[in-house]
Amino acid sequence: MEKNIVHIPYVIHLADSIIKRVIGLMFRKKPIVNEGLWIIPCNAVHMFFVRFPIDIVFINKQNEVVKVYHSLKPWKMTKPVKTAYSTLELPDGSIKKLGIEIGCIVKF
Repeated sequence: MEKNIVHIPYVIHLADSIIKRVIGLMFRKKPIVNEGLWIIPCNAVHMFFVRFPIDIVFINKQNEVVKVYHSLKPWKMTKPVKTAYSTLELPDGSIKKLGIEIGCIVKF
């Protein structure tokens, strides 16, 4: 069975160093629009000091979606996702808008 492929139409910034991964989207004043953050490696996120909700997409090493969080609010956090290798943080509403679902492959 062929997996659904979803192309992410945003500029995706890479957070692959300890500093970039720790800072993430913290302290940004305005919500992200037409951009996202790919945190690698990462299997859990927190929204401490993030001022706006975002969509969270957990993906494995094959870029297959293994878990999603719609509109994660400031000061919330996710549980670790054992099957996730990295996390894609997207503008609020992106999961629904782009048709991202568990099992699909994301390309960016």
